[in-house]
Order: sequence, then C-alpha cells, then structure tokens
Amino acid sequence: MTKSWEEINARIASGEAVVMTAEEFAVLAAEDGVSAAARTVDVVTTGTFGPMCSSGVFLNFGHSDPPIKMASITLNDVPASGGLAAVDTYLGATEPSVTRGIEYGGAHVIEDLLRGRAVRLKATGPGTDCYPRTEIDTYVTLEDLNQAYLFNPRNCYQNYAVAVNSGDRALYTYLGTLLPRFANATYSSAGALSPLLNDPTYRAIGVGTRCFVAGAPGYVAWEGTQHNPNQERDENGVPVGPAGTLAFIADLKQASHEFFSAATFERYGVSAFVGIGIPIPVLDEDLAATLALTDADLSATVFDYGVQRRSRPALGRVTYAELRSGQIEIEGRPIPTGPISSLPVARRIAAELKRWITEHRFTLNPPLQPLPQPGSQGVKPLEIRSEEAI
Repeated sequence: MTKSWEEINARIASGEAVVMTAEEFAVLAAEDGVSAAARTVDVVTTGTFGPMCSSGVFLNFGHSDPPIKMASITLNDVPASGGLAAVDTYLGATEPSVTRGIEYGGAHVIEDLLRGRAVRLKATGPGTDCYPRTEIDTYVTLEDLNQAYLFNPRNCYQNYAVAVNSGDRALYTYLGTLLPRFANATYSSAGALSPLLNDPTYRAIGVGTRCFVAGAPGYVAWEGTQHNPNQERDENGVPVGPAGTLAFIADLKQASHEFFSAATFERYGVSAFVGIGIPIPVLDEDLAATLALTDADLSATVFDYGVQRRSRPALGRVTYAELRSGQIEIEGRPIPTGPISSLPVARRIAAELKRWITEHRFTLNPPLQPLPQPGSQGVKPLEIRSEEAI
C-alpha cells in the first residue's frame, strides 16, 4: 500500500482526507492493525510544546524622521542585535534585561508583542549623512512593525535527555532544578506525539515542510542547530538519545500567545516555550509503523548532570510510559519524574493542526530538500586551542 503526496493533497482539498493525531492513530493501529490503519488514514498530526532556548525574532521598525542607523538597541531594556541593517534587528529569546536580569528577557518581549502590548524601543547610532539621527526613544507594538518573523534555529529535539543529579547539591539547569543524590528526574518531550519521533529517519519532514509554529502557519527552514542524525537507534530506527533537530520560520503577526510562552528557569536563565505541530502523510506501511508507536515503545537515555562535563555518564534507558508514570528505576533506586514540557498543550497543537487540515484545507508540502541523514556529519565539539596550536 502506497499513497503519493499528490493523492493525499487532493483528498485534503476535496474534504475527503482522514486525519488523526498521532495518539489517535496509535489506538486505531492497535485495534485494526498497521496495514488497515495505513489504508484508512491519510495524515497524522504531531505536536510539542517545550522550552527551547534557541529561539528569537527578526524585526523591522521602519524609518524615523530624520532616520537613524541603529547600532545599540534595547526593547524594554533587553539588548537586541545592532549588527543588521539600519532598522532591522534580531532579538534572542534568552537575552536578559539590562535592569532586571533573567527575571525578564527576550522571550518576555516577544510574548508582550504577541499580547498586543507596547514595547519601549531605545536605540543609538553613529550618525551618518543618510542616517543623521543619533538616538531614539519610542514605543512600538507588533502592528507597528513592518515585518516580524519568528525564527527558531532549533526545536523538536528528537528524543532529548532525561536528567538526574548524582551530586550533593542542587543543580539549576535548562531541564529545571535537579535535586541532589538522584532525588528527581526531569525530561522534555511529547513522546509519542513528538514530530521527529514519528518520522525518525526524516522521510516526510524536511526543508520546506508546512507546519504549525506558535499558532501560525510556518515552514521548516533548515536542519536545526546541533542536528545529529548519527545517534544510536533502536530496532524501530528511533534514536535513543538527542538526535535530529529542526529550524522554523513563521509570521509573528499570525502567531498566538497561547502557543508561545516566556519562561525563566531559576538561577539558569530565560527561555521560550514554542509550540510546533507537523503533519505527516501516511505514505506507506513502513511510515505507518513508526506513526503507530506509543510511549511504551519509545525510550530515552538517562544522563547524570552531576558530572559537569561535555560527555555525561549514561545511566540506562527508560520508556516514556515509565517517565509519565511518575517514577523510574535507575540502578535499583526509584526516582520520581517530572516533565518540563507540556503534554496537554502538545495535544492541543496536534488537534488544532488536524482542524486546519480538515476545515481549512491546509495542504502538505513534500520536502524541498531532505534533512541530513544517518551517516552524514554529526555534531562537532568545541575544542580549546591555543594560538600556538593553530
């Protein structure tokens, strides 16, 4: 049984397509078998909503009179890049406020814009013949901006780490607070709803894939930073540790604060929860088999963050069903678990994307270019070298 992208899009356009979320598809496959489910269903929707520091926005303010070439820029006292054109900037989600530190950062500015709030723009410039103004202090809203592009250089991590702490003091990390002596374990994944766990070898997801980005129609722009297709894989071809990632682009003016949320991790820094949903066509039974995997079929690796090195000790693998049960066992010791990503919001995203397809005829794009595949270059480390060594 095979279906083409063209056939599936024709069924979407005519309103005949059968669309299910990944969780719904897994139930159908368990009841009727993978082959029958593959024949019945045309599209499976996925979703994830977790913190991802590698996030931000490109903004264009337009020109003042007289105009200014902005070199130093802050938005609500959060520094933005002045290294672009005169009135363009990139605001990183993790940038902390000059006055408030990590209590308020770039992600909070983005959320304020999404909520319709005015943001204070202050900038200075060198003053040139074509840009004579040397400073500006004003307020802007999202609607005032010419362009506002959400650009997410890394998201949808394909099976991120489960974190524990063997040390004797609490650790404050991007995976939350890790209590000493294995007192808790944290993880960040939608498990069986996660996009790249449903397409583990990148058959249907690639550059140009249409998707849901923070409530707006968007696209996969490129492989994500730190994309590593060479991670060890299980019998289903699913990586058992951090592997593939995706970069996304979308119009911030079409996005929603319901699916973008700023966050501050205690004694670590600012981050952003960015909702992503990707539709996956049921092209054949092989792809359907991975779409049918459940939390009980998918496992992640537990790493000891108490060893503060680039390569942390791996302490074994646990399934997402075990993680969601509230307790795992590592080396004979029970450890309570807690997610820092939101499964309820991931479910909302998958359901909303399903509605887009069935009600608004949101069609699918075959990849314009595939993601780097297993066997290609993985992630390079940063080595410390002296000038003499170079």
